[in-house]
Amino acid sequence: MNDILPFLLRAKRATYAGDGARAVSSRPASQDFNYCEGELRYIDTYLGSAKFAGEEAVWNGASPVWAMNYVGRTLADGFSVAFLKDALSRATAELPFRGPLRYESGDFVYLCSVKGDFAWFYGFEEIFFRGEKVYECAFHGGEID
Repeated sequence: MNDILPFLLRAKRATYAGDGARAVSSRPASQDFNYCEGELRYIDTYLGSAKFAGEEAVWNGASPVWAMNYVGRTLADGFSVAFLKDALSRATAELPFRGPLRYESGDFVYLCSVKGDFAWFYGFEEIFFRGEKVYECAFHGGEID
C-alpha cells in the first residue's frame, strides 16, 4: 500500500480537483475521470451536480485496492466549485480523503472531519460562504482485499 497513497494524491490533483479532462462516461449521465501510472489506475465517477453521489477507486493491475464513496449537496447560493476544487487539491498524505481539516480563502471556509485511517474511514466536509453553510458532503471508504 505504500505506493498507493502518493499515487492517489497525484491522481486527485490531475483529475477533478485539478480541472483534468473528463473520461468517457461509464454510466448514463455520469461524470468520469481517469488517471494511470504504470499498473496503478484511479477512477472517479459521480452522478448529479447540486445533489451528487460518487466513488473514487484505485486498482493495482486488475485488483481493486482502495475505494471511497461520497454523497453531497449544495445548500444555498454562494457555493463555489472553484473553491471546492482548491480545497480538494490540498489533500495531504495524512488526510488523503478529501481536503484539509480547515482551509480559508476570501469569504470561504472549508471544514473537514475524519474518523479512522487510510484502511477504514468516514468523514464529513462543509463549506461556508460569509458564515452561511452552502455545501456538505459525507464520505467513507478504505482498503479493499
